[in-house]
Amino acid sequence: MTTPGRFITLEGVDGAGKSTHLDFVAGRLRARGHEVVLTREPGGTALGEALRELLLHRDMDASTELLLMFAARQQHLAELIHPALARGAWVVSDRFTDASYAYQCGGRGIDASRVAVLENWVQGGFAPHLTLLFDLPAEVAEARRAAARAADRFEREADGFFDRVRQAYLSRAEAEPGRIRVLDARQSIPDLQAAIADLLDRLE
Repeated sequence: MTTPGRFITLEGVDGAGKSTHLDFVAGRLRARGHEVVLTREPGGTALGEALRELLLHRDMDASTELLLMFAARQQHLAELIHPALARGAWVVSDRFTDASYAYQCGGRGIDASRVAVLENWVQGGFAPHLTLLFDLPAEVAEARRAAARAADRFEREADGFFDRVRQAYLSRAEAEPGRIRVLDARQSIPDLQAAIADLLDRLE
Protein backbone atom coordinates (compact mmCIF):
# COMPACT_ATOMS: atom_id res chain seq x y z
CA MET A 1 0.00 0.00 0.00
CA THR A 2 1.34 3.43 -0.96
CA THR A 3 2.14 5.74 1.94
CA PRO A 4 0.48 9.12 1.34
CA GLY A 5 2.83 12.02 0.73
CA ARG A 6 3.18 15.25 2.66
CA PHE A 7 2.04 18.75 1.77
CA ILE A 8 4.38 21.65 2.55
CA THR A 9 3.59 25.31 1.89
CA LEU A 10 5.73 28.43 1.85
CA GLU A 11 4.10 31.71 2.86
CA GLY A 12 5.01 35.34 3.45
CA VAL A 13 4.46 38.86 2.16
CA ASP A 14 5.59 39.59 -1.38
CA GLY A 15 9.33 40.21 -1.23
CA ALA A 16 9.98 37.99 1.80
CA GLY A 17 12.08 35.66 -0.34
CA LYS A 18 10.08 32.45 -0.08
CA SER A 19 10.44 31.73 -3.81
CA THR A 20 14.21 31.71 -3.34
CA HIS A 21 13.90 28.67 -1.09
CA LEU A 22 11.47 26.53 -3.08
CA ASP A 23 14.21 24.70 -4.97
CA PHE A 24 16.16 24.19 -1.74
CA VAL A 25 13.15 22.56 -0.08
CA ALA A 26 12.55 20.35 -3.12
CA GLY A 27 16.22 19.35 -3.32
CA ARG A 28 16.34 18.47 0.37
CA LEU A 29 13.31 16.24 0.04
CA ARG A 30 14.51 14.59 -3.17
CA ALA A 31 17.81 13.79 -1.43
CA ARG A 32 15.73 11.79 1.06
CA GLY A 33 14.26 9.78 -1.82
CA HIS A 34 10.88 11.46 -2.16
CA GLU A 35 9.11 12.33 -5.38
CA VAL A 36 8.54 16.10 -5.13
CA VAL A 37 5.92 18.15 -6.97
CA LEU A 38 6.56 21.91 -6.99
CA THR A 39 3.56 24.15 -7.53
CA ARG A 40 2.12 27.57 -6.72
CA GLU A 41 -1.04 29.49 -5.94
CA PRO A 42 -2.86 30.88 -7.63
CA GLY A 43 -1.87 28.48 -10.38
CA GLY A 44 -0.66 24.91 -10.52
CA THR A 45 -3.06 23.86 -13.29
CA ALA A 46 -3.93 25.26 -16.70
CA LEU A 47 -7.13 26.78 -15.31
CA GLY A 48 -5.33 28.04 -12.22
CA GLU A 49 -2.66 29.76 -14.29
CA ALA A 50 -5.34 31.48 -16.40
CA LEU A 51 -7.02 32.71 -13.23
CA ARG A 52 -3.64 33.83 -11.90
CA GLU A 53 -3.25 36.19 -14.83
CA LEU A 54 -6.61 37.76 -14.05
CA LEU A 55 -5.89 38.00 -10.33
CA LEU A 56 -2.49 39.61 -10.75
CA HIS A 57 -3.30 42.02 -13.55
CA ARG A 58 -7.05 42.84 -13.68
CA ASP A 59 -8.77 45.18 -11.24
CA MET A 60 -11.69 43.54 -9.45
CA ASP A 61 -13.87 43.65 -6.36
CA ALA A 62 -12.30 42.13 -3.24
CA SER A 63 -15.01 39.45 -3.00
CA THR A 64 -14.49 38.51 -6.64
CA GLU A 65 -10.78 38.19 -5.89
CA LEU A 66 -11.49 35.84 -2.98
CA LEU A 67 -13.86 33.67 -4.99
CA LEU A 68 -11.41 33.36 -7.88
CA MET A 69 -8.67 32.35 -5.44
CA PHE A 70 -10.80 29.51 -4.16
CA ALA A 71 -11.91 28.51 -7.66
CA ALA A 72 -8.25 28.13 -8.59
CA ARG A 73 -7.61 26.27 -5.31
CA GLN A 74 -10.42 23.79 -5.92
CA GLN A 75 -8.98 22.90 -9.34
CA HIS A 76 -5.47 22.75 -7.85
CA LEU A 77 -6.55 20.25 -5.21
CA ALA A 78 -8.61 18.10 -7.56
CA GLU A 79 -6.19 18.01 -10.47
CA LEU A 80 -2.75 18.14 -8.86
CA ILE A 81 -2.41 18.13 -5.06
CA HIS A 82 -4.68 15.26 -4.01
CA PRO A 83 -3.56 12.90 -6.82
CA ALA A 84 0.12 13.59 -6.09
CA LEU A 85 -0.28 12.97 -2.37
CA ALA A 86 -2.27 9.79 -3.03
CA ARG A 87 0.58 8.29 -5.04
CA GLY A 88 3.07 9.13 -2.27
CA ALA A 89 4.62 12.32 -3.67
CA TRP A 90 5.50 15.29 -1.46
CA VAL A 91 3.88 18.49 -2.72
CA VAL A 92 5.59 21.85 -2.10
CA SER A 93 3.47 24.90 -2.88
CA ASP A 94 4.31 28.58 -3.06
CA ARG A 95 1.23 29.77 -1.07
CA PHE A 96 -2.04 28.10 -0.08
CA THR A 97 -5.05 29.04 2.07
CA ASP A 98 -3.06 30.93 4.72
CA ALA A 99 -2.46 33.49 1.96
CA SER A 100 -6.22 34.01 1.59
CA TYR A 101 -6.53 34.80 5.29
CA ALA A 102 -3.50 37.10 5.05
CA TYR A 103 -4.26 38.94 1.81
CA GLN A 104 -8.03 38.89 1.47
CA CYS A 105 -8.81 39.13 5.22
CA GLY A 106 -5.82 41.04 6.55
CA GLY A 107 -5.08 43.08 3.46
CA ARG A 108 -8.54 43.62 1.95
CA GLY A 109 -10.56 43.51 5.16
CA ILE A 110 -12.89 40.63 4.27
CA ASP A 111 -14.32 38.95 7.34
CA ALA A 112 -12.48 35.73 8.19
CA SER A 113 -15.76 33.86 8.57
CA ARG A 114 -16.37 34.17 4.83
CA VAL A 115 -12.98 32.64 4.07
CA ALA A 116 -13.63 29.88 6.60
CA VAL A 117 -16.86 28.92 4.80
CA LEU A 118 -15.01 28.63 1.48
CA GLU A 119 -12.12 26.78 3.13
CA ASN A 120 -14.49 24.21 4.62
CA TRP A 121 -16.37 23.79 1.33
CA VAL A 122 -13.27 23.38 -0.83
CA GLN A 123 -10.91 21.62 1.60
CA GLY A 124 -12.97 20.02 4.34
CA GLY A 125 -10.36 19.32 7.01
CA PHE A 126 -7.43 19.20 4.59
CA ALA A 127 -4.44 21.42 5.48
CA PRO A 128 -0.67 21.46 4.96
CA HIS A 129 1.46 19.22 7.14
CA LEU A 130 4.02 22.03 7.46
CA THR A 131 3.95 25.72 6.57
CA LEU A 132 7.15 27.78 6.43
CA LEU A 133 6.28 31.42 7.06
CA PHE A 134 9.00 33.82 5.91
CA ASP A 135 8.47 36.89 8.07
CA LEU A 136 9.77 40.30 7.06
CA PRO A 137 8.84 43.91 7.92
CA ALA A 138 6.76 45.48 5.16
CA GLU A 139 9.28 48.23 4.37
CA VAL A 140 12.11 45.70 3.90
CA ALA A 141 9.92 43.54 1.69
CA GLU A 142 8.96 46.59 -0.40
CA ALA A 143 12.62 47.46 -1.01
CA ARG A 144 13.31 43.90 -2.12
CA ARG A 145 10.33 43.88 -4.48
CA ALA A 146 11.33 47.19 -6.05
CA ALA A 147 14.81 45.87 -6.77
CA ALA A 148 13.65 42.55 -8.16
CA ARG A 149 10.79 43.01 -10.64
CA ALA A 150 7.95 45.07 -12.04
CA ALA A 151 5.06 45.19 -9.60
CA ASP A 152 1.83 43.24 -10.13
CA ARG A 153 -1.59 44.37 -8.84
CA PHE A 154 -0.90 43.17 -5.29
CA GLU A 155 2.64 44.47 -5.14
CA ARG A 156 1.47 47.98 -6.03
CA GLU A 157 -0.47 48.20 -2.77
CA ALA A 158 0.79 50.67 -0.13
CA ASP A 159 2.86 49.54 2.83
CA GLY A 160 -0.18 49.70 5.11
CA PHE A 161 -1.66 46.84 3.11
CA PHE A 162 1.42 44.69 3.64
CA ASP A 163 1.60 45.58 7.34
CA ARG A 164 -1.90 44.14 7.67
CA VAL A 165 -0.98 41.08 5.61
CA ARG A 166 2.06 40.45 7.79
CA GLN A 167 0.08 40.75 11.01
CA ALA A 168 -2.58 38.38 9.68
CA TYR A 169 0.12 35.83 8.88
CA LEU A 170 1.62 36.17 12.37
CA SER A 171 -1.81 35.76 13.94
CA ARG A 172 -2.27 32.54 11.97
CA ALA A 173 1.11 31.32 13.17
CA GLU A 174 0.26 32.13 16.78
CA ALA A 175 -2.97 30.15 16.46
CA GLU A 176 -1.29 27.13 14.81
CA PRO A 177 2.31 26.98 16.07
CA GLY A 178 2.64 23.27 15.40
CA ARG A 179 1.99 23.65 11.67
CA ILE A 180 3.15 27.19 10.88
CA ARG A 181 6.82 27.77 11.65
CA VAL A 182 7.98 31.39 11.51
CA LEU A 183 11.37 32.09 9.93
CA ASP A 184 13.09 35.48 10.18
CA ALA A 185 13.58 36.33 6.51
CA ARG A 186 16.18 38.97 7.39
CA GLN A 187 18.67 36.18 8.07
CA SER A 188 21.28 35.19 5.52
CA ILE A 189 20.30 32.53 2.99
CA PRO A 190 22.65 29.92 4.55
CA ASP A 191 21.18 30.54 8.02
CA LEU A 192 17.63 30.36 6.70
CA GLN A 193 18.31 27.18 4.81
CA ALA A 194 19.88 25.57 7.87
CA ALA A 195 16.69 26.33 9.80
CA ILE A 196 14.55 25.02 6.93
CA ALA A 197 16.59 21.82 6.72
CA ASP A 198 16.10 21.19 10.44
CA LEU A 199 12.32 21.56 10.12
CA LEU A 200 12.16 19.32 7.05
CA ASP A 201 14.29 16.64 8.65
CA ARG A 202 11.81 16.44 11.54
CA LEU A 203 8.83 15.98 9.24
CA GLU A 204 7.84 12.39 8.52
